[in-house]
Amino acid sequence: MDFILQPWAWYIGGPLIAISLLLYFYFGKNFGASTNFETLCTMAGAGKISDYFKTDWKERSFALLFVIGLIIGGYISSIYLIPEQTIDLNPNTVQELSNLGFSNIGNQYFPDEIFSDEVVFSLKGFLILLVSGVFIGFGTRYAGGCTSGHAITGLSSLQLPSLLAVIGFFIGGIIAAWFLIPILF
Repeated sequence: MDFILQPWAWYIGGPLIAISLLLYFYFGKNFGASTNFETLCTMAGAGKISDYFKTDWKERSFALLFVIGLIIGGYISSIYLIPEQTIDLNPNTVQELSNLGFSNIGNQYFPDEIFSDEVVFSLKGFLILLVSGVFIGFGTRYAGGCTSGHAITGLSSLQLPSLLAVIGFFIGGIIAAWFLIPILF
């Protein structure tokens, strides 16, 4: 179990991702998760409202298995494979997050200031989740895919739009980390 519980080195994780990509390419599929939102909307009958959703969702049913695997794997790893919740963070990061009003920095993966029930069900927390979800949903469709699809599949197949999207993701992350999060918290 120690092998599973410890972080894996790049020379193990990298080839595993490469093997996964080779299998996706071999079977003519794209790696990513954002199209599953579109597939779920299509399955729910959104094609009656918009022509955009008039597609054959069965062609993308393999991707739903990928997302189901993500959910199951995330649950298993969060319940059974995290030996402890403490995180070894840089002291400067701990200080900066404390200055923003976060407590228990490094003692848990999900800060209570963002993920506790009272925050999520507050007006501010609900609005943050709603606006973030709309931005993420619109952004992934506008960019033609999600971060994993562009950064892993797109870059590995040398697609210029994916490179531009990944650069945009990093710029957006920097803006969020340096400007939006300090304003919101």
